[in-house]
Amino acid sequence: MNVELASVTPSVAPSSVARSSVADDAALVASLFAVDPIGTGGVCLRSAAHPVRDQWLALLRGLLPPGTAWRRIPFNIADGRLLGGLDLVATLKANRPIAERGVLAEADGGVVVLTMAERLAATRAARLNAVLDAGEVVMPREGVWLHNPARVGLVALDEGISDEEGAPPSLLDRLAFPLDLNAVDYRVPLLPAHLADEILAARSLLPSVTADDGVLEALCATAAALGAGSPRVALLALRAACAAAALDGRRRVLEEDAVLAGRLVLAPRATRVPPTAEARDAEPPGQAAQPPPDQPPQPPQQSTDDGSPEDPQADEAAAAEPSAAPEEPQKSEPDQPAADIVLEAVQAAIPAGLLARLRNAAGAAAPGSASRAAVAGRSGALRSSGARGRPAGVRAGAPQGSARLNVIETLRAAAPWQRLRGRVTGPGTGTGAGAGAAERAQRIRVTAEDFRVTRYQQRAQTLTVFVVDASGSAALNRLAEAKGAVELLLADCYVRRDQVAVIGFRGRTAEILLPPTRSLVRAKRSLAALPGGGGTPLATAIEAAHLLAAQALRRGETPTLVLLTDGRANVARDGSGGREVAHGQALAASGALAQARIAALFIDTSPRPNPLAQQLAARMHARYVALPHANAQALSGAVKAAVGRSG
Repeated sequence: MNVELASVTPSVAPSSVARSSVADDAALVASLFAVDPIGTGGVCLRSAAHPVRDQWLALLRGLLPPGTAWRRIPFNIADGRLLGGLDLVATLKANRPIAERGVLAEADGGVVVLTMAERLAATRAARLNAVLDAGEVVMPREGVWLHNPARVGLVALDEGISDEEGAPPSLLDRLAFPLDLNAVDYRVPLLPAHLADEILAARSLLPSVTADDGVLEALCATAAALGAGSPRVALLALRAACAAAALDGRRRVLEEDAVLAGRLVLAPRATRVPPTAEARDAEPPGQAAQPPPDQPPQPPQQSTDDGSPEDPQADEAAAAEPSAAPEEPQKSEPDQPAADIVLEAVQAAIPAGLLARLRNAAGAAAPGSASRAAVAGRSGALRSSGARGRPAGVRAGAPQGSARLNVIETLRAAAPWQRLRGRVTGPGTGTGAGAGAAERAQRIRVTAEDFRVTRYQQRAQTLTVFVVDASGSAALNRLAEAKGAVELLLADCYVRRDQVAVIGFRGRTAEILLPPTRSLVRAKRSLAALPGGGGTPLATAIEAAHLLAAQALRRGETPTLVLLTDGRANVARDGSGGREVAHGQALAASGALAQARIAALFIDTSPRPNPLAQQLAARMHARYVALPHANAQALSGAVKAAVGRSG
């Protein structure tokens, strides 16, 4: 069962791994998934709707055995069709509950293709995850008990454009192969890496494939070094390695299979730069030289004539044990551990762009501020609505106010109880002498407990409030650049149909130059008319922005504050001067803004990072961005990146 990794020479070297093309990897993924679609979980296929994706799907379907179930489901499929439920027509006809199988149960042993996975709701993703984990649908629904096998492999089609758009992470955690086809040229055909007969032979050989503990340890160590902390990732990589061994006609997983699985499963999931070999081998200085704390320091040993250390205690122990057991022959150690070989091969397969982003992310801001900033600039939060928005299921209740009665779900709730309630016969619809009691129509008894109304979800309107410092210090430094950056951000808000507001502060007051509006022309005019000069009433400006954001919250909107200032407050609320008093009042206003949990972004426009500005940003729990040398375009790009928007 065990495999001697030391005696195996990997056929896939790190250099050849780096040279492999995306098209070759796509063909390999199709082959490995066709061998073990249920064990590997599935494939997350990130690609736009172009011919390359259709070629890959056709390639996969051609590799699957004949008769394999193939179902295509939309992202907004109803739960009854996905998991199964009450067959309303059959139930009303038979006057007893009759269940119907869902798509997942119909595709048992086959493949399910999920379209537009980047728009999959979290609740529906949770239901898919439960079925993928259990391999069956077990759920009491609408008066019936469902227990159907549903062992399927999932192909999630991800059409997301930006990095923020993507399939739910919980679903990706259960799919072995993240595959990006956006870089594949559609003019180059995808050639299969294996034939259909080889796939059939590998599927029959797969149950007898075994792996050494060293292979699993190498995959786990590689996953930990890359930051893929989920235990499922290493198990999925092991299943991929077993499928690779079965494709080669072997019953044992070798090192080359682990390298291939690490390249296809672990490398795309890297979230940090793995440590170098020197860093892994280095030990803390002085660790071996210090004795344990509970033992006194030993005296220095004296050397004998032949240069060996003299140890009296060792001589006494040797004399007391005349019949010592013979030493077992030591096994030859490999020149390089298997974990290091797999890690180096996987690191060579990580795209250069991903490594650059991981290195840049190592010096990012604190986790707390980054998490708030990631949520700050996105579209408004989802909220429940009675009559508008996207349907989000049903609930029990009377159709009062703006709530709408869902007739189908109401009948579905009433159908299982018709035998107990008894059918009510109404006047017949037949004509002539033959129309009698046999032709009378049977009516369904519906009570108030059966009423179901449709729930809707509506995304809240987003309001971006720009608070621009037009004081003398700001005008001297970078007021023109700040105005240019705000104009670029206003254009971005106009594209997203967000509301914007502009507050300018200088002298002794803060003025709302532009109330919340979608008019880009009005926003530019109000910003261009903002003069520069005077003091910095920062506390007054923060309070004005807080008041405007609070009004937006009461209207059900999602506000975001963007402050462009150098943080040098010198005017108090009453208009008097004094830097200490003005800065203290600004800190108090920032604390009130943080307690209201209003997302904010603080842009330091001073020539160099200002500690006072950093203190204010920390007090209001805002993301701090210091740009001492930048133009309007660079400032706008930094703001978009900080608040989670893509340019």
